[in-house]
Amino acid sequence: PSQCIQSSDSGVRCDSLKELAGVSTDVTFAQEFISRDGHLLLVKIVEDSNDNVIMTHTLTAFMELMDHGIVSWENLSSVFIKKIAGFVNTKPTDVSIQQVSLDILESMVLSSHSLFLQVKHEVTMEKLIAHLQVTNQQIQTKAMALLMALLQTAGDSERQEMFAFLNKKNLRQYIYKNIIHSSGLVQDEMAHYLYVLQSVTLNHLEPRMRTPLDCYSQEQRDILHGLRQAAFETESENSLSHERRRSLCAKEFKKLGFSNNSNPGQDLVRTPPGLLAMDTMFYFANRYPDAYSRFVLENSSREDKHECPFARSSIQLTLILCEILRIGETPSETGSDYHPIFFSQDRLLEELFCVCIQLLNKTWKEMRATQEDFGKVMQVVREQITRTLSSKPTSLELFKNKVNALNYSEILKLRQTERLHQEETLAPPVLELKERLKPELLELIRQQRLNRLCQGTMFRKISSRRRQDKLWYCRLSPNHKMLHYGDVEDDTEAPPIETLQNKIPVADIKSLLTGKDCPHMKENKGKQNKDVLDLAFSITYDVECSLNFIAPSRIDFCLWTDGLSVLLGREMSSESMRSELEILLSMEIKLRLLDLENVPIPDNAPIIPKPPSNYNFCYDFSQTEQ
Repeated sequence: PSQCIQSSDSGVRCDSLKELAGVSTDVTFAQEFISRDGHLLLVKIVEDSNDNVIMTHTLTAFMELMDHGIVSWENLSSVFIKKIAGFVNTKPTDVSIQQVSLDILESMVLSSHSLFLQVKHEVTMEKLIAHLQVTNQQIQTKAMALLMALLQTAGDSERQEMFAFLNKKNLRQYIYKNIIHSSGLVQDEMAHYLYVLQSVTLNHLEPRMRTPLDCYSQEQRDILHGLRQAAFETESENSLSHERRRSLCAKEFKKLGFSNNSNPGQDLVRTPPGLLAMDTMFYFANRYPDAYSRFVLENSSREDKHECPFARSSIQLTLILCEILRIGETPSETGSDYHPIFFSQDRLLEELFCVCIQLLNKTWKEMRATQEDFGKVMQVVREQITRTLSSKPTSLELFKNKVNALNYSEILKLRQTERLHQEETLAPPVLELKERLKPELLELIRQQRLNRLCQGTMFRKISSRRRQDKLWYCRLSPNHKMLHYGDVEDDTEAPPIETLQNKIPVADIKSLLTGKDCPHMKENKGKQNKDVLDLAFSITYDVECSLNFIAPSRIDFCLWTDGLSVLLGREMSSESMRSELEILLSMEIKLRLLDLENVPIPDNAPIIPKPPSNYNFCYDFSQTEQ
């Protein structure tokens, strides 16, 4: 192949490189080609060539070869790195070249710190932000992937610098305008990178969350006294004696809702939320002084037992928001649960706090709560925030409107509906009817699982260096006797069964393994996080052969493990099966009980009366009437 690749005829050369890009996905070919230094030949072509078509095929082939992990990325020349970075930095001449160049740079960054430093030096952040503003979703996604790789590989101080630059260049606003509010749907890959950016950004708050208040810090004491003075505006405080001033301060800190009014800093020693709770209170008092004064003064004028303690509520609310936003958690390799509102707003945590502390006061009044009800109020507020955020509001204003509309009476209605549904389904006669219906519905689920396996699923191979790798497809034959699988291209919908090159007879499958028992999870022991483990499963066949899967989602994992269990003659055990069985049973029960609406169903069957003492009341038909 090397002669064809080096041919002086550009047509032959181009066709050979195109063919090479196609066959480089095969690991056996890749090993042989690399053993003959074929990859170095590709590096030379990249360094010397200026032809766009040749460059696209060369870079694609190079990327495919390097993806097998046979050789290290570290031996690449600075000329090669500069050339690849140049394709990203210059105005787009060829989209496919830019796409694969971004891909290569991402892999370099993730492979070693020295390459991270080189790529960071060569690729301008400004250019990556510009790539997020194009309409091509693939370019946007690859640029975002490289940006996240740079941020995640950077040390703490480097990351802080990069974030400062990205904020200055309005990265958040560009994402909000060009990705979240674009006409197209946000794809899974992009959703993952948005989630990573959200996690990495919010994790900047972790040090404050983990740091307790230092009672000896004058600056922190001043902030606490600033909160008190902003609420009560004591004028002639300086003219008072030391004892009178201490007494007044303690009284005002008590009104402010601190448990330890003589030393309020003690309330902020618990971590989390630590100093973050002080930051959120201070932000609210400065940003919305009228709302802050109104909250404190309104509660100061209530009876002692009915007042809503601002400081205690703020500390607990900050903790709840940290838990909901998962501050301090490492981003998972497969997570994609981002909040669009995050990209609409600078300082999201603080702004959410300002909305939610006022919501808390409103809910407190609606519940007519006393100090003893503090825990119940916080549970309701957590539910209001969680339910509202799950509807994915795209702006703070939308969140504010929705969360305030979801008042205490609405929460009670939702809870009551859920409770009634539960009570109805737990009556003994209903439970007995459920048991009778189960076998039929389980058979229905089994058939659905097998049909789903016949349709097939697209899987990704995940390597240690990159989140996404190659795509491959697997499906069950219509007669349920063969599993067909093979590599596919990015844009393939559902390939016909004949195009899948490999197959495994179902009769040869020995066992189904999940999680850390899978061979591909054991190979990367210690590297895999819980999210990837939860999506991993394998089937073993022949002697020490296995086909390894990483499901695209938890639902796909459940469908496939259930379907394979059915093929192996085992019971289905996934949470998805249990949930679907419950839904089907619930629907079937409701249909069966329609005629009994408003008729109370007794817990026990009616008592069968004793037989009568004689049967003389029976008519004897054998006697013919005279």
